[in-house]
Amino acid sequence: MQPSEAISAEPVHHFARLLSNCIRTNDLKLGRLIHSRLIKTALTFNTFLANHMIYMYSKCCSIEYAQQAFNELSDKNTQSWNTMLSAYSQKGLFEKTFQMLDVMPDPNVVSYNSIISSLTHHGFPRKAMGFFKRMQTQCGSGFLIDEFTVVSVVNTCAGLGSLHLLRELHGLATVIGVRFNLVVCNALIDAYGKCGKPGYSYSIFCQMRETDVFSWTSLLVAYIRASRMPDACSLFDHMLIRNVVAWTALITGFAQNGEGDKALCTFKEMLEEGIVPRASTYVGVLSSCAGIPLIEKVNALVDMYSKCGDMISAMRLFERLDGKDRVTWNSIINGFAQNGNGVMSLFRFEKMIETDTTPNHVTFLGVLSACSHCGLLPEGFQYLHSMERKYGIVPQLDHYAILIDLLGRKNMLGEAANLIKRAPWGRDNIGMWGALLGSCRVHGNLKLARRVAENLFELEPDNAARYIMLSNIYAAAGMWGDARTLRRYIYDRGLVKETSYSWIEINNIRHKFIAKDKSHSQLEEIKELLLKLVDPMKDAGYIFQIECSYFLVDDAFC
Repeated sequence: MQPSEAISAEPVHHFARLLSNCIRTNDLKLGRLIHSRLIKTALTFNTFLANHMIYMYSKCCSIEYAQQAFNELSDKNTQSWNTMLSAYSQKGLFEKTFQMLDVMPDPNVVSYNSIISSLTHHGFPRKAMGFFKRMQTQCGSGFLIDEFTVVSVVNTCAGLGSLHLLRELHGLATVIGVRFNLVVCNALIDAYGKCGKPGYSYSIFCQMRETDVFSWTSLLVAYIRASRMPDACSLFDHMLIRNVVAWTALITGFAQNGEGDKALCTFKEMLEEGIVPRASTYVGVLSSCAGIPLIEKVNALVDMYSKCGDMISAMRLFERLDGKDRVTWNSIINGFAQNGNGVMSLFRFEKMIETDTTPNHVTFLGVLSACSHCGLLPEGFQYLHSMERKYGIVPQLDHYAILIDLLGRKNMLGEAANLIKRAPWGRDNIGMWGALLGSCRVHGNLKLARRVAENLFELEPDNAARYIMLSNIYAAAGMWGDARTLRRYIYDRGLVKETSYSWIEINNIRHKFIAKDKSHSQLEEIKELLLKLVDPMKDAGYIFQIECSYFLVDDAFC
């Protein structure tokens, strides 16, 4: 009796499930532990389990261990050989693949399918066709072919651009009765399109009992390859599911046929549908913007992505665009600054100067914001002074306001107040005084806060937020009488603070948050996560400031 025959089926299937889990989670470490266990229990003699082991190692990118497990298996079957053939061929190790095929006792259709498919995938369609012919020679009088062979060889014909071979294979598959399932039909639609025959693709599409998004997309691409854009647009309008491949194909088609405006309009529709672009999508968009008049639209896209916080997409567009103008540079510089990446913002500014692109006042808003985010006070003032001296740009109030914020971050509140007085029309600028009042709250400077608040009350007497901030500063200092007096004043004047909220978008779902709002469906999970973050934030040096709201208590004005 063979050792494998004496093994109970229960542990065999148990270990097979464990190995399947290793494949699903790509857990090589656990797989090796299971292998060790199988060796100790003599289960490595079981061909079924050994094949699972070989497959697990190949899928976990450890082909050496797969080969070792294969070598140690005394009772190899066809699946054992095919698993190793597939492992080597999928990695493009064809010398090893061919050596194994030469010594394999009985290669079957699965063996050749793996090799043909991999050769085509790695860019060797002629060799793949050679193996298909070798496959038929081995069979003798019949044909060694199934639907998987058809798919592989159809892709090979497409790679060769050989309509003649494709039609021969199509006819052969029809004659011998290969089942034309969804996958086979999709492959034929795609192949005929690549061979320049969208009419044949459409004929197959019309004969299909069921179609999927790949069927529609393949036919769409076939029309676009043949520059039959009206047919492509009509088909696109009838598609129930339009994935990123379909959108990208249509955008590229318009661009290649000189219809840049239509390409950009399609791209805009794509974004409105919530479809996330790929790198190839941007290639089509930028191709459509080759004309100088269209660069404004690219700049608008870079700016849009920046304002949405998607700097990866913004940079993809930015890097692929030739002939960047000042607006392009400003969009990316300000984008990084607004999203808290001051280092990258300043880096892009230096690159802008290297290209001899002249900055303007918008450029320096981004540069100064970058300095503020990075805490670069001396550099901030250097950039401010260079605006007029080097580039002839008179600093505006917005530029000064950024430096006021930077001084406030450094707790240099006296210097910030003096800068407001020196800035042109600074005494009448609400933004500057507001930034300074916020810094007074952060650093607990009550004396200066009163002076700043008085200026703000004169400039905007009906803004409840200013009174609330000063009231909170009083409360934080323990001056409850002053806080209550100010709250009474707000109540008597009927002033109401505009509600502020924050939001975040996850998986195309927007989540909106308002202070002290407890209506979110995942509130408990959010609170649990925040509690876990408290200690790491403290360790990083963050100082928590608890904001008390004195306007939600029922008897606050009694």
